[in-house]
Amino acid sequence: MKIVIAPDSFKDSLSAQGVADAIAEGLAQVWPDAHVTRCPMADGGEGTVAAVLAACNGEWRSSRVRGPLGGAVEARWGWLPKGRTAIIEMAEASGLQLVPPGQRDACSSSTYGTGELIRAALDEGATRVILAIGGSATNDGGAGAMQALGVALLDEHGQPLAPGGLALAHLSRIDLGGLDPRLARVDVEIAADVDNPLCGPHGASAVFGPQKGASVQQVQQLDAALGHFAEQCARALHKDVRDEPGSGAAGGLGFAAKAFLGARFRTGVEVVAQLVGLAAAIQGADLVITGEGRFDAQTLRGKTPFGVARIAREHGVPVVVIAGTLGEGYPALYEHGVDAAFALASGPMTLQEACAEAPRLLSERARDIARLWQVASR
Repeated sequence: MKIVIAPDSFKDSLSAQGVADAIAEGLAQVWPDAHVTRCPMADGGEGTVAAVLAACNGEWRSSRVRGPLGGAVEARWGWLPKGRTAIIEMAEASGLQLVPPGQRDACSSSTYGTGELIRAALDEGATRVILAIGGSATNDGGAGAMQALGVALLDEHGQPLAPGGLALAHLSRIDLGGLDPRLARVDVEIAADVDNPLCGPHGASAVFGPQKGASVQQVQQLDAALGHFAEQCARALHKDVRDEPGSGAAGGLGFAAKAFLGARFRTGVEVVAQLVGLAAAIQGADLVITGEGRFDAQTLRGKTPFGVARIAREHGVPVVVIAGTLGEGYPALYEHGVDAAFALASGPMTLQEACAEAPRLLSERARDIARLWQVASR
């Protein structure tokens, strides 16, 4: 029996590695001699670097950078020496978790610290940079990151713009003279789990601005400011990527990475799967078990179980999902390679209890799935 365990993390509970370990423990109770391969996964959000480093024997790095509201933060990022590849979670420098709910400000928060992490990767000698851009606190179109990399964004008086997306309404000129020349020799990839455009009703401001503290009026102002930024960029760079999939990811950081750095957009789970060798691991397997905290219709937009199931389907391997909760629309995944899905909770319990008991519950659910498989195989 060959089994591949390829889950995402369970937010506020377990890392992807922790989830995989708990599932493996449960399977061992029924299949002690099974060949089990653990492939911790992620989709571009929290835990992406940890999942890749665990699978690829990479190294952690740490840099002190500017946080989303300007204060200093210590941000970790990943380094794969063999391929001179830096893996950067922008949330480490510019993430929503760094800002208390009462202080979230989509109008003035900045991605400057993410640009500083890219610069640190260049200092390390990176030839490839993977930007995992989930969980941002920002809505500045990636302007701050580009400023950190040497792009001058100037108002009508020739003065640098203040941080944040709202200030982009005053952008009069873009000066590329100071852009770090090392970037021309680096392959940049965006790993994200959303494919929104930069502006409009499905854009960065309208869809994600409110959770970052923007009011209805501020959403409109930010959308207009990002539109003005895109127009100025189109003039300076002779290309317009505002409507491309992923340009609205991370408050528009996807847009700036494409426009200024020539970054390629890929779903986060696709990037991680390639790095950890998921397809090779699945080949010849009898079963794949994946999972995430909430399994629902949103999973179809490129989250981990969807990506894992798609690869497993190509190899004709059945897929079972173990999730914290099964939300509305999850049966739609049965048309995309998922064969069965199970919720974690064994009875009425609070979210806090479920998080605390996650290792035990995961192990029990995996054990029960293995027992059911045995019965079906008789």
